[in-house]
Amino acid sequence: MKKQPRLNFWQIWNVSFGFLGIQMGFALQGANVSRVLSSLGADLHHLSLFWLAAPVMGLIVQPIVGGASDRTWNRFGRRGPYILGGAIIAALAMFFMPNAGIAVKIMPPLVFGAVMFALMDGSFNITMQPFRALVADMTPEEQRNTGYSIQSFLINTGAVLGSILPFVLTNVLGVSNVDPDGGVPSSVIWSFYIGGGMLLLSVLWTVFRTKEYPPEEYAEYKGLEVVSKEKKEKASLAGFLKLLKETPKTMMQLAVVQFFSWFALYLMWVYTTYALAQHSWGCSIDDVSSKSFQDAGDWVGILFGGYSLFAAIFSVVMSNLANRFGRKNVYAISLLLGGIGYLSTYLFSGGEIIHLNLLITQVDVPSSASLWLFSMVGVGIAWAAILAMPYSILSDSLPADKMGVYMGIFNFTIAGPQIISGIIAGEILRYFFDGEAIYIMIIAGVSMLLGAISVAFVKQNKAVKL
Repeated sequence: MKKQPRLNFWQIWNVSFGFLGIQMGFALQGANVSRVLSSLGADLHHLSLFWLAAPVMGLIVQPIVGGASDRTWNRFGRRGPYILGGAIIAALAMFFMPNAGIAVKIMPPLVFGAVMFALMDGSFNITMQPFRALVADMTPEEQRNTGYSIQSFLINTGAVLGSILPFVLTNVLGVSNVDPDGGVPSSVIWSFYIGGGMLLLSVLWTVFRTKEYPPEEYAEYKGLEVVSKEKKEKASLAGFLKLLKETPKTMMQLAVVQFFSWFALYLMWVYTTYALAQHSWGCSIDDVSSKSFQDAGDWVGILFGGYSLFAAIFSVVMSNLANRFGRKNVYAISLLLGGIGYLSTYLFSGGEIIHLNLLITQVDVPSSASLWLFSMVGVGIAWAAILAMPYSILSDSLPADKMGVYMGIFNFTIAGPQIISGIIAGEILRYFFDGEAIYIMIIAGVSMLLGAISVAFVKQNKAVKL
């Protein structure tokens, strides 16, 4: 087997740079889709059902795209065609979703918004899955921790930019965050335009600045046999069930951790706006058109930008910590801090309005809302680890010629808990908590703590140090 060459820092950077734009899109989605759907007429208790579009699309798309990208090679490379194609569709969906009113003659705006949400998330998955495999393709084993840590840094940098964009447009540039007709605010619409443009530009950078290895060269580096096209196609039709049967034990063990982690994350993305609006601003369940609710929505962007910033900072040192203390230890402690972060939000409610200087602008918020930033420190550390550690642990256990399809199958462990969360969360909120969304954050905290405990049962291959 020929030794795979090491990449310099900027080569590894270029491999993952497209994730900057993808995560801007994801961040805008995470912080604003509940707000958009509410503006279009969605009920609080049904929001989690609308959000099911995200994990369902991932469940369908990622294994298919992963397997297809394992068998692809053309002028754009192996993973490149899927990364670029998904980015184009995602950008178009981002341009259309907040403008659901244009489709009123075709279908109700809420239905159009939900369809665009599903299309947007599905195309995010088309683009994102090959990126995971691309890092494993292009980096030798001794640079795997570094590759996924840089990817985590870029993901969280993009998330910071996407999360704070509506807030910046409103509080710095003066774009309105309230629509006089009760529709989607202009600040959100323009944020989706900017996010879609950045997504396309960053993905184009990766596609044209990263030269993937041709099949023969890749096979030499990974110790693989070069398989004919006909044989690959036959295997792709007949071998999926066999692949499931041969799933590495490490993947199955990580699936338990993933279940608790992503169950919690889904709850946060769907309900933070309502939890904060009710708990700090004192909004009622149906008060979705008020300025207080929209101000809370803007502040959620700051909070999500905050946890992404903390995640980006932690990503800088995470690789060294994993090499020194072990991936599992770093992973478990990170999830523990995330659980504590979620639980702590309950402590911060109400309070007088205070004036904050955020350097780029000044804003008045309830004192408790500012304290939620401390909760986001733990959430950010957990998020950084969730984005990197499972893939770093898993990639050492996967055959190189099936990296894409197994990474796609691994997405079941992300989509599954979100689907379960989406089905039951609304009913739990309705029948147990009388619409008080802060208690959903408590459930998220407990779930993340269970994830931290589950890391202890993961058996991994020996980590390769830098």
